[in-house]
Amino acid sequence: MISFRALSRNGSLMHNMGMTTLKLACIQTNTSNDLPANLSIVTTMLREAAASGAKLVLTPEYTLMMDGSGRVMREQALPADGGEPLAQLRALAEELGIWLLLGSLTLKTEEERIANRSFLINDSGDIVASYDKIHMFDCTLPDGKVIRESSAYRPGDKAVVADTLWGKLGMTICYDLRFPALFRTLAQAGAQMITVPSSFQRQTGKAHWHPLLQARAIENGCYIVAPAMCGDHAGSRQTFGHSLVVNPWGEIIADGGEAPGIIYAEMDVARVAKVRGMLPSLSHDRIFVS
Repeated sequence: MISFRALSRNGSLMHNMGMTTLKLACIQTNTSNDLPANLSIVTTMLREAAASGAKLVLTPEYTLMMDGSGRVMREQALPADGGEPLAQLRALAEELGIWLLLGSLTLKTEEERIANRSFLINDSGDIVASYDKIHMFDCTLPDGKVIRESSAYRPGDKAVVADTLWGKLGMTICYDLRFPALFRTLAQAGAQMITVPSSFQRQTGKAHWHPLLQARAIENGCYIVAPAMCGDHAGSRQTFGHSLVVNPWGEIIADGGEAPGIIYAEMDVARVAKVRGMLPSLSHDRIFVS
């Protein structure tokens, strides 16, 4: 059973600060299995996004390491505390004065399987919230290739909503996208934006990525922000790219295409209340039997 965890540092920061608009950036990378090289690339892109005025910057799932081999991912996993790479990224967020949604890092745990964990870092370099991917991608792709994430990764069991300067942010990762109950739980807990950092498979992404993200935005009357990985990777993995920002009406307001780069979007949290006021479906759930 999934439990719920709401995290707040200063109460309802959005109302205290009166900040409802936000310029955000999604970084789209072609991550390799060379962690130092990936960290250098991400650092450069974070600096570019901050210089362009973004106050919240988001990176994809597996930000610093991507290999199709579960064995390689386990061997290259960072210490449980994130080690020096996480410390460097926290320091960089503080230096640049940005909030950073670090899509995910792979971390060692007390068991053989590793954690796939997303971090929300504020502009003081503090970790405001963290979230472990709940749903494991144990699937067969259209070409017959089998992927079993549960053999290498330990699933999380807590839904997470955190306060930011612009409102409440719900956290998910990649395959979670296919489980609308998680998104509804986050929205009904007050999330006005939900993040979906991903390394979505190219074969399924072509068919499902855009409509699923738009559906989650429409169902929950919220912004969906999905920084994604793109291109070919070690271990015979291909990812779809197309980092997306979708508004509460289901309109795509930014699309990263298929190549590495940065996309920007303006978010107005007041739009969430307006849409939810017109279509208050989050309060219309009914109990039924089958």
